[in-house]
Amino acid sequence: FADVYLNGSKVGEHEGGHLPFAFDITDQVRWDEENTLAISVENVLKPSRVPSGDMPGAELSMFASDPKTTYDFFPFSGIHRPVVLYSVPQTCIADVTVVTGIHGTDGTVNVTVKLNEPVDGPGWAELKGGDGTLNAGLDFHGGEAQAKLEVPGAHLWSDKDPYLYDLTVASESDQYSLKVGIRTITVDGGRILLNGQPVKMNGYGRHEDFIASGKGLNMPLLVKDYQLMRWTGANSYRTSHYPYSEEEMQLADREGFLIIDEIPAVSLQMADEGNNPRRLRMCLQQIEEMIARDKNHPAVVMWCVANEPMPKGFGVGAPGESDLSTEERNLPGKQFLDAEIAHARELDPTRLVTIVTVMGGPQNWMENCDVLCLNRYWGWYTLGGQLDTAREKLGNELDQVWNRFHKPIIMTEFGADTIAGYHGKPDVMWTEDYQADYIRFHMEEAAARDFVAGMQVWNFADFAAVQSIMRVGGLNHKGIFTRIRTPKMAAHVLREFWVENK
Repeated sequence: FADVYLNGSKVGEHEGGHLPFAFDITDQVRWDEENTLAISVENVLKPSRVPSGDMPGAELSMFASDPKTTYDFFPFSGIHRPVVLYSVPQTCIADVTVVTGIHGTDGTVNVTVKLNEPVDGPGWAELKGGDGTLNAGLDFHGGEAQAKLEVPGAHLWSDKDPYLYDLTVASESDQYSLKVGIRTITVDGGRILLNGQPVKMNGYGRHEDFIASGKGLNMPLLVKDYQLMRWTGANSYRTSHYPYSEEEMQLADREGFLIIDEIPAVSLQMADEGNNPRRLRMCLQQIEEMIARDKNHPAVVMWCVANEPMPKGFGVGAPGESDLSTEERNLPGKQFLDAEIAHARELDPTRLVTIVTVMGGPQNWMENCDVLCLNRYWGWYTLGGQLDTAREKLGNELDQVWNRFHKPIIMTEFGADTIAGYHGKPDVMWTEDYQADYIRFHMEEAAARDFVAGMQVWNFADFAAVQSIMRVGGLNHKGIFTRIRTPKMAAHVLREFWVENK
């Protein structure tokens, strides 16, 4: 939560982290003297917030943590991203929406431009790239105009060839430029199609986390992380469990990463129904803010509106398949999630929409998703140390989910805590050897099933978590890389599947 003050007067407030907000301070500025801008921020854990914390009775659980989050990462507070003071014309461009299409070898770029005032007048749109420059007129009525640019022989954007055009739009008093990638994203049976061709979304769940900067924006680290992901052969990741910086989305556009963009709705406590109406309002707001910010990034191919929503009666290490009584008992949670999915789809019908399910959660919660995203820990939280049995259970559950829904499946989390440099024969939990074998059997089971459309390992790198009996040194050690980005044995296993066996 943030309060913004200029010269001692409050100019606005905003709830919800990770997404931008702005206030007009024209009337409060003292034009002929020094001004004082102050921002009060807090990250107090509350049951009513998204994400939630300090839940009643949580301290009595054997899995209780400090701080008392409901989620498994450290609740850093503070100002993590830039604060910018900027000026615009009195009549300015307030919003731009770009939707691209493909027709044979040609592409289309549909542009909608909105002004901050309902004025009429002329404007223009210009697209540079490929073999030259395309132009179209904009005719503003009530502050809104549209244009369609036909791009013959379009150079398409993809994970293998992330080509970007330069788009500029202008009104009589303002202009704005952005990068545009011409691409489409759809599903067909068990496949995800990028530009009409099957694509596997292989990569990681990640965190904005580093030993020297916490969750703060760290530009050199972004470059390092993207190169390490490419070294393992990855082409995708999920912004677990909140929208990442806009600089990261721009880098993903340039480098060709496929992004599952996720709001901060992590570990929603569905049994706490009294707080759910407020939480739903906040989730819908966060969906609106995320889509408003990221809707023009070609790298963003999927919206995720919740990670591991927690049903009534949930227990750590629950089996994969839910029964009908569990699904009936948790229908209010399904209604909550369906409202989120519908809202995202209404705001942006051009991208895929999903939720990420917890192991043992109600399967009917994901029936309205375009892609089924599963977090599963066979061989770690369940059947730890029993990799052969865990492998059988994983294969059975993947087949069961496919037979029920017939939609693409992405494993958005699977992983094993691993202390770098710790080895053992036979393999035992927490060793690099165990993590390598664990990752290998997951990759082999996925490769045997065409409907598995992606594998995203948990996690890219070790990250700060809470203090608990499961978190050695206050870290989650499931990283393929250490917190300072040293590869573990499992990194070479991923290279084997994603680079050497291509």
